[in-house]
Order: sequence, then C-alpha cells, then structure tokens
Amino acid sequence: MILSPRGLRAATSNVLQLALHGHVADLRPMPAETIGEGRGRPVYRYRPPEGVVPAGPPVLFVPPPAAPARCYDLRRGCSLAEHVVRAGRLSYLLDHGPIRSADRDLGVREQVRDVLPGAIRAVSRDAGGQPVQLVGWCLGGIFALLAAAADPGLPIASVAAIAVPVDARAVRLAVPPAAVPNPARRVAGVAGAVLRSYRMLTNLDNADFLQQIEAVDHFMHTMAAYPGQTARQIYRALLRDDALMRGGIEIGGRRVDLGAVGVPVLAIAGRGDALAPVRAVRPLVGLLGGAPQVRFEIVSGGHLGVLTGRSARTTTWRHLDRWLDEGTVRHGIRAQRGAATV
Repeated sequence: MILSPRGLRAATSNVLQLALHGHVADLRPMPAETIGEGRGRPVYRYRPPEGVVPAGPPVLFVPPPAAPARCYDLRRGCSLAEHVVRAGRLSYLLDHGPIRSADRDLGVREQVRDVLPGAIRAVSRDAGGQPVQLVGWCLGGIFALLAAAADPGLPIASVAAIAVPVDARAVRLAVPPAAVPNPARRVAGVAGAVLRSYRMLTNLDNADFLQQIEAVDHFMHTMAAYPGQTARQIYRALLRDDALMRGGIEIGGRRVDLGAVGVPVLAIAGRGDALAPVRAVRPLVGLLGGAPQVRFEIVSGGHLGVLTGRSARTTTWRHLDRWLDEGTVRHGIRAQRGAATV
C-alpha cells in the first residue's frame, strides 16, 4: 500500500484515534424521548436540531422484532434516523428491545394486531392526529404492510418497505442450506476474517470506511442479545407454504391479504441482498393490487447495506426522501402538537 502525503496523514490520524480512544466511529444514538408504549414496546420521538420545526406527516421507523432498532441509527454520518430528522421531519422509532422470556408469545398476531397498531396510533396522536408514514426494514416492513391490510382504519399515510422478502421460494434459493459441512463453514469464516483485516489495512486512510466497519461490528455484536428462536418462529409463520404469495396468512382467525393494503407503497430491494434478493421482493408489485400507488426500486447493497450502507446515502435515502416529500404534498404541512414539546 503506497499512500500519498495526504493519505499518510489521514492514516496516521485514524491510527492515533484508534490507539487513544479505541474507536473511530461516533456511535452515539440520536437523542430521543419516550411518548408512550404498548405491550412494553416503547415508542420514541427523535429530537429535532435546534431551530428546526418539523413539518409534514410523521415518520415511524419499524425495525424487525428480533433485531436491534439501531439499524436505523447505525452511526453519526451514516444514520437514516439522523438524515430524516435533520431534513425537518417529525420522526419516531418503535423499539422492540431484546426479546425477554415473557415475550415469547409475541408472534405475528400480536405484532400485527397489537404492538404496531398501538405504536401507529400513539404517533398519530402525538403529531396532532396526522396519518403516519411507516418505514419498515425486513420483517418490520412485512408487519407494516400486514398491519395496513388488517385494519384499513389505522392512521397510515404510506408504507416504505425496504428489503422485504415475500416470495419464500426465492429466499430459499438465495440462502445456502444449513447443511453445509462444518469444516467448509470454518474455512469460509477464516477467509472472511482475513479479507476484512486486509481491507481495513488497505483503507487506513479512509475514515468513513473504518467508521462503517466499526459500526456494523457493533450492530452485529448487539444482535447476539436477540434470541434467534423467536425470529425463526416468525419467519416460519410468515413464509410457511409461501402464504404471502398464496392469498395471505391467518391472523387472529381471519385471512390477511396484502391485496387489502389501501395506501401508497414504496418497495426497495438490494442487488447484493442474499436474505431478501430482488426476485423475493419484486412480487410485492403484483400482490399490492389494492394500493393506489406502488413504486419499486432496485439499489446496491446487501441486507443491512441497502438500509444504512455508505452507498445508501445516495440511493435508498434519496428514493425515501422523494417518497416522504410526496407524502407531505398529499397530506399537507400542519402545525405539529408534538413539535411544541421537543
């Protein structure tokens, strides 16, 4: 690796930062305060920057129930929450938190008929009765769509579904079977660690790259606190028999069909996403027959990268900005009751 004088100074600064502080990324979460909770699931309102008065329909981030809500707030400078808040939008977060033993019965039915509707109503009340623009990643996007389909009376303005797989066949084709021999998995793991170390060494002068690696490592370490059994049960319930592609799923004794979604939907898929490949997300366009508008976009990035990778700032986030702006045009700019308390 041959660095220019400028690159050498940058690399030296990054190494010193690591040596003195142990990190290069700013992992402070965006400031927020609780506005309420349903079934032990708090809803937070992000505080806008000083001098900014949020306008337009509120935005609610809906994370998957078995993953850290920090997926929307990975690090300063590459945080979707930070980006949306600084754009002057009244922004909220539903935080499922780590799954506890008392939460093991929180399945699809509870998420779709209790947890998410409660959060949507709380946000709408806090925002002066305005309809809510949902932004859901992975399972969070599926639950957002199912909640809209199950109860047309919910105050939902639109849904942005990011990396949301609905075709179980495509997911099974994209994800290698678990029966890969253990030695092969160990070799792949070692090779991945070596490649990661090599990429860090060759990018010592790139602070943004190093910060992203550190932030993703922190996020993945936090993932260890979330039991995988709950997530697997939810995945099986949603993707079993390809139910979403075959007329919907049974929730609380009745069938919920995505064709009943009656609000505009933005669907975004990542070219490099192995968990929600493009061919598993694209069928949403055909399934959402009752939606007044369905927009489908393909961007670069893997499953997390499509939401909050470095390239997402110029791809996914720009699509989302336009989508949320259109929501403001549809529903207007009104005085925010919630904004007065921030």
